[in-house]
Amino acid sequence: MCRNITALRGLEPPPTEMEIEAAALQYVRKVGGISSISAATRPAIEAAVADIAAATKRLLEDLPERRVPPKNLPPLRRIHGQDGHTHDDGAGHTHTHTHPHGEHAHS
Repeated sequence: MCRNITALRGLEPPPTEMEIEAAALQYVRKVGGISSISAATRPAIEAAVADIAAATKRLLEDLPERRVPPKNLPPLRRIHGQDGHTHDDGAGHTHTHTHPHGEHAHS
């Protein structure tokens, strides 16, 4: 589980729906103390992620433009910047990339 949620405001290009949903999922998992999603928790998690993603999108639209971009890229942009091994982002999306030093597993 990710410990930090990265800033989305000020990204170029602007954050995608997938990046917003991934940040919402990070938030839900952290606040809920959820390390894995089960059949029993999936409905509540999906509803919370949808609500938080919608609120995040509204927030980003309503805030003034940021003068300086965030220091860190969101995880999905870091993942897509490399090629080769598979990574599950926890939202049911699998991504494939390589690490510059060979295979690297995310947990």
